[in-house]
Parts: sequence; C-alpha cells; structure tokens
Amino acid sequence: MKFRISKEAFLDGLQKVQHVVSTRTTLPILSNVLLVASNGRLQFTTTDLDVGITGSVEAQIERDGATTLPAKRLVNIVRELPASEVEVSVDAKNVASIQSGPSFFKIIGLSQDEFPPLPDFGGAKEFRIPQIVLRDGLRKTSYAISTDETRYVLNGIFTSFREGKLTLVATDGRRLAMMENDLEFPASHETDVIIPTKAVQELQRLLGDAGDVLVRLSESQISFIVGESLLVSKLIEGNYPNYRQVIPGDSTERVPLNREAMLETVRRVSLLSSDKSNSVKLVFGENQIEVTANSPDVGEARESMDVAYTGKAMQIAFNPDFLKAPLQNLDAETVYLDLIDEMSPGVIRIDGSFLYVLMPMRVTGG
Repeated sequence: MKFRISKEAFLDGLQKVQHVVSTRTTLPILSNVLLVASNGRLQFTTTDLDVGITGSVEAQIERDGATTLPAKRLVNIVRELPASEVEVSVDAKNVASIQSGPSFFKIIGLSQDEFPPLPDFGGAKEFRIPQIVLRDGLRKTSYAISTDETRYVLNGIFTSFREGKLTLVATDGRRLAMMENDLEFPASHETDVIIPTKAVQELQRLLGDAGDVLVRLSESQISFIVGESLLVSKLIEGNYPNYRQVIPGDSTERVPLNREAMLETVRRVSLLSSDKSNSVKLVFGENQIEVTANSPDVGEARESMDVAYTGKAMQIAFNPDFLKAPLQNLDAETVYLDLIDEMSPGVIRIDGSFLYVLMPMRVTGG
C-alpha cells in the first residue's frame, strides 16, 4: 500500500482512535492501529477487545492496501514530523517507510489478518439520538460513575430506553446523577443497558453539536456511528440497582443557588477540609448560607452567601468533591438544593429533567 497525506489529517485520524489501544496486553496486535487505504480515504481502527473504534480521513491513495502498525509509536512519529506532507509505503512484509521532508522512518508492523474484526450489528435495534442531547446527558452524569471494580455493574452508565424517554443514570453508591430526555423509538425497542466507562469516555470525545448519532444494540454489544467514526463496545452484564429507590420524596426546603458562586465558595472553603472527614458543612439561617470546613490540625474556613432561605435553621455536611461535581458540569445559572432534614440526602435540580442525589456526611465537632 502507498499513500500521501497531510501531517494534520494523519495525526487527527490517529488521535481519534489512539485512546482505545490497550496499554497492558499480551496480544501484540492490540497495540497496533489497523490502517486501510482505499477510495481516497485512509481508515484507522483500534480495539482492546472490549471497545473498538474506527475513523477515516482523506488521503491520496497511490496503492490500495492494509497493514497494522504500533499505534503509540506512530502517533509520536507523526506528531514530530518536520514537513506538512507525509508519504507512506508498506511492503509485503508489513514494513512501513515514512518520508516527510528530510525525515525518514521505517517501522515494522503486523499483518492485518491477525487484527480482530469488530462485531457485526445486523438485525440490531436502532436508535437515532441528537448528538447534542447525548453529549449533554453524558456530561451531566458520567462524573458519578463508580470506579470501584468490585461493583462492576456501577462501572458504567445505565441507559434506559422506555416510554418515549432516554434515561441516563450513574452512581457510586454515595451520589447519583440522572438525566432524562424525550426520544422517539418503537415500543418494541424498549430496553435497558449498561455502557462501560471506557466507551462513555470515547463517545464523549466523538460527539459534537450537530447531527444525530446512530445507536445500534445487539444482545451484548452497542455501537455508535458519529459522522465518519464508529465506536463499538461490549455492554456490562448484570442488574443495575433500583436507582429510583434512592431518590428522596418531597423536600421540606428548596434553596435556589447561583451555581457559579456556590461552586467558587465550596472550592475555597474545602481547601481547609480535613483529609479524614473530607466534608464541608452548609449552615442555613435566614436569607443566608454559611459554608464551613475545619481541620483540627490545620485550621478552619468559612464563607457566607446571601440566598433566598426562610426555613428553619439547619445544617448539613457533604463531601466537597461530590458537591462540586454537578456544579462544574451543569450550565444553568441557578440550581436548586432540595433538603428534607440533616440526615436525608440532598438533591440538586435545575429547570429541566436533571437531578443529583447526594448522601450527607456525619458531622463531628464545630
């Protein structure tokens, strides 16, 4: 195979697929990127057997063909090339010669025959979702995915297609983020799946503002077609916990908060939260909220904010990182903190179908 390509296009194509490449692998082929040159395009594919991704860019193809080359090494070479045009030729033994300006590299690859094929989605259920809806939903929920590998069903986003709605849920047992959107699909397509973290991360890199993403679902796999890119992933098997049980009932207090101001306040005050308790306390009084943190060995911090609050005096403590997470990933100007009492979970909501449940922490000392 032989092709000419601009350095920018070559690098762009590689960077879109390089994150899937397995770093710890016993199969050398999984460290490689599959390159296929034909019909004026160069196609890139990588897989770690759980997640696979394919994309393509324009190239001048002088001789069709396919090979696989070490992905990380190829990215590093292309990034450093001195000229904007690159010429690549690959011989029958999968040795690639790369020429760019005065630079010349030779890399030894492996035959494309060894590269595992991506799964086929013939007869799969299909859904069309506006890219911006899915991107927004993942941004507002994915930070709450559990990283605890012993609870593997929580290591992904629970995705439900039911009653004309797309529902996305992530939880690690101490907090839960949920987003719902209306979506049209046939009743026969109703289903629930768990999309693993790695696929969620890759999908977030691919999604843009315009156009739809085509989602295909088979028994154990999911695929996303976004523009020129295809992402496929195994699904997490198992039963997701009944997340609706942890969403508290009616709150006794609703506190409107300026999202940006609250985020900045919690960020500053939490600088003095102790490593041991890692909590900030919210103390509610008439028309104000005081955010405090103290660490016996270090000191204390407090900051007050004016808020529209006329309820009873109350205090509740939260993990500051968990409190900041939704504030960083929402874009609404005002968020609402719904509270029942000092021992019940708090719920952050916005004008829209998002909610975030946050377990309170026990407070010790002043």
